[in-house]
Amino acid sequence: MGTTLHTLQPPAGARRRKKRIGRGIGSRRGKTSTRGSKGQLARHDGMPAGFEGGQNPLHRRVPKRGFTNIGRVEVVGVNLGRIDKAYRANDFVSVTSLQERGLLPKRAKVVKLLATGEITKPLRIEVHRASGQARSKVEAAGGVLTLLDSLQEA
Repeated sequence: MGTTLHTLQPPAGARRRKKRIGRGIGSRRGKTSTRGSKGQLARHDGMPAGFEGGQNPLHRRVPKRGFTNIGRVEVVGVNLGRIDKAYRANDFVSVTSLQERGLLPKRAKVVKLLATGEITKPLRIEVHRASGQARSKVEAAGGVLTLLDSLQEA
């Protein structure tokens, strides 16, 4: 008979019981409960991560550089080769259709068409930005590329 779900168990010695501390003097692990006597470590659950005994911690000693630009617009690129595989001839390619087919993340607000790969069929593509090579490849294949106004769409 082979292994079945109700016969599965870990190998002998693989699991140990949790040490039950603080259960009275007779348990040998009562009273101070293996913490010794007095002091910071006996009185609290432990130190926070990065605590250095009161010394100024490393994350405060090291200088901070740069800044986060809150007005940054994240542009997500999509390659022509991936679009060519996912669509048939004369299909309409929009930002929402690219997201539905899994070629773009849902969070993508501004989309740029990139020229990596080849396009073999005419497509109507509507994106926010496009590289010069991508534009010429789409038009050479007989397709139409329309650029959206990124301020209204984003």
